[in-house]
Amino acid sequence: MKVTLKLYATLTDYLPAEARKMNALALDLDAGTTVAQVIESRKLPRKLCHLVLIDGVFVPPAERGERPLAEGETLAIWPPIAGG
Repeated sequence: MKVTLKLYATLTDYLPAEARKMNALALDLDAGTTVAQVIESRKLPRKLCHLVLIDGVFVPPAERGERPLAEGETLAIWPPIAGG
């Protein structure tokens, strides 16, 4: 199945160079792949995966290991952000 992974701020460093310009990467995943499996397979530090959304809907940390992705969805991940 095809899904889009979007990484923001410092997490864009985990994208291939050609994907950084658009901060997005098309993924071809097995059916039933969970959010946590994508995070793990892309070697994203879990502590940096602060805000996780699927098609704009927040996925709490406790649900990331159980929430499977579906064809055409967009998984967006932001690190913790400090402001002043």
